[in-house]
Amino acid sequence: MLDNAHKSNRLPAAPGVGYKPQHFDQILKHAHPVAWLEIHAENYMGDGGRPLAQLRHLSEQFPISVHGVGLSIGAEGPLDPDHLARLKHLVGWLNPASFSEHLAWSTHDGHFLNDLLPLPYTDATLTRICDHIDQVQETVGRQMLLENPSSYLAFEESTWSEPDFLREASRRTGCGLLLDVNNVFVSATNLDFSPQGYIDAYPLEKVGEIHLGGHDEDEDDHGRPLLIDSHGREVVDPVWALLDYVLERSGPKPVLVEWDTDVPDWPVLRAEADRAQAALDRVPA
Repeated sequence: MLDNAHKSNRLPAAPGVGYKPQHFDQILKHAHPVAWLEIHAENYMGDGGRPLAQLRHLSEQFPISVHGVGLSIGAEGPLDPDHLARLKHLVGWLNPASFSEHLAWSTHDGHFLNDLLPLPYTDATLTRICDHIDQVQETVGRQMLLENPSSYLAFEESTWSEPDFLREASRRTGCGLLLDVNNVFVSATNLDFSPQGYIDAYPLEKVGEIHLGGHDEDEDDHGRPLLIDSHGREVVDPVWALLDYVLERSGPKPVLVEWDTDVPDWPVLRAEADRAQAALDRVPA
């Protein structure tokens, strides 16, 4: 369980975007309404060069959220000590406003898989996840936010619902939660459940950050809709509507727009942040 002194999330309840180096100059000149930036931890674990110099400069002007994609919190084996050490070094000098990881696994038997894979929600999985979260939080000396995954299948052996699983993981470890609204919409479409019902069951009081992103539309082998969490296009209207549903219940939160592939010019990404600001403006403080 994380010590109370380290339970801090210093992101403003305002729009943020995932930082891309091609936007560096435009962000410095035309950031509004973007109030904070997210980076992927694994892109900044080196020892120097332009990427770290730019990040240091940005960190003097914007709160930074560090989002990990390679810890493999859900893996059956132990966490990689070298990866943890590099993460500790990054978080130590950067002192980010927030740190998060995924409820997923991406490693097996020493091999890294280029995907964030789902887990069965069982008591054994919960114990393993909590042990890993405790290890990460103790190593970096701060609270971690745990993100709900996008799902394309469900496990028959699951005995917990996803919202209850996340609530219990937070209770046992003191971690916060990162609510990815697009992931909820993708999973709800793929697994045929109500996204609003999911939000109603979700522990919104634990949420330190909200994510939005684009997805691609496809079909499964039976011709049913299949959504792919691609982060390669604008956020669709039903996901914006689901964000409104969340904010009505949670109050204002930090809201991030993710756009990681086919990255657009800065004005396009900033327009998405404008829309996030409009959603926040509709919510009483």
